[in-house]
Amino acid sequence: MFREPWEAQAFAMALALHKRGVFTWPEWATALSAEIRRAQAAGDPDTGQTYYHHWLAALERLVVQHGVTTPPLLDARRAAWDRAARATPHGKPITLANDPEGA
Repeated sequence: MFREPWEAQAFAMALALHKRGVFTWPEWATALSAEIRRAQAAGDPDTGQTYYHHWLAALERLVVQHGVTTPPLLDARRAAWDRAARATPHGKPITLANDPEGA
């Protein structure tokens, strides 16, 4: 069902945020379908391999819309994970603790 661990994590985050009342399931379905349409309009071949990229984009859009976070905070967290990934030795788990700029 999931190609990568992050896909399962994105799936779980969407379910948890829905369960906490951050968004309704119809609102989620609308956001996800809008992301898929945007991607298709931009040339995504819609082979299924990018599905969770759209899932994550919809999730990010909804948490910003609902004031859970802001675009700058999302960008900062994305950069921290990227730095952590580059600093993590091959074969070791990537954690934010590996971010060389982390506090």
